[in-house]
Amino acid sequence: MKRNLLYLILLLFVGLSSCVVSYKFNGTSIDYTKIKTISVADFPNQASLVYPSLAPDFNEKLKDEYSSKTRLKLVPRDGDLQISGEIVDYELIQIGVNAAGTSTKTKLQITLNVRFTNKVNPSEDFEQRFVSYQEFSNDQTINQVQDELNQQIIEDLVNQIFNRTVANW
Repeated sequence: MKRNLLYLILLLFVGLSSCVVSYKFNGTSIDYTKIKTISVADFPNQASLVYPSLAPDFNEKLKDEYSSKTRLKLVPRDGDLQISGEIVDYELIQIGVNAAGTSTKTKLQITLNVRFTNKVNPSEDFEQRFVSYQEFSNDQTINQVQDELNQQIIEDLVNQIFNRTVANW
C-alpha cells in the first residue's frame, strides 16, 4: 500500500515536472533559431515642415526598441529582418473652433512610410504608413509643447512599428 502510494507520488511528480509552460512577456514572436539579426536604416525627414531633432530622435528610439526588447543583433545592413522608411509628413492641423470661429485646439501629426523585409519569411514583408498625433490647446504655442509632443508621438510610432513587425499584432 505504501509502496503503491510512493509510486503514485513519484509518477505524479515526474508527470508534472515534464510539463513546461512558456510565456513571452515582451510580446515578440521571433524564432531566434532562424532570425538572429536586424538592420534598421535611418529614416530621412522628407516632410515639407521639418523639425530638426525629429529624425535623429526617432531613429535612435526605434533602434533602442529592438535592442532592448529582443535578442536580435543590430547590424548596419542586410539583417534577417530589415526596416527602412522615411518621415513623410509633419503637420499642424487646426481641430477645435469656438463660437467666434477661431481655433481652440491643434493637432501635431507625424506620418511615416515603413518598409519591412523578413528574409527568413518573405510572406511577412510589407510597406505601410504609420500615423500618430497629439493634440494641444491653443493657449500654448507649438514652441512650448513641441519637444514633449514629439517624444510622445515617437513613442507611439515606435510601438506601432515594433508590434507590426515582431509582435504580429
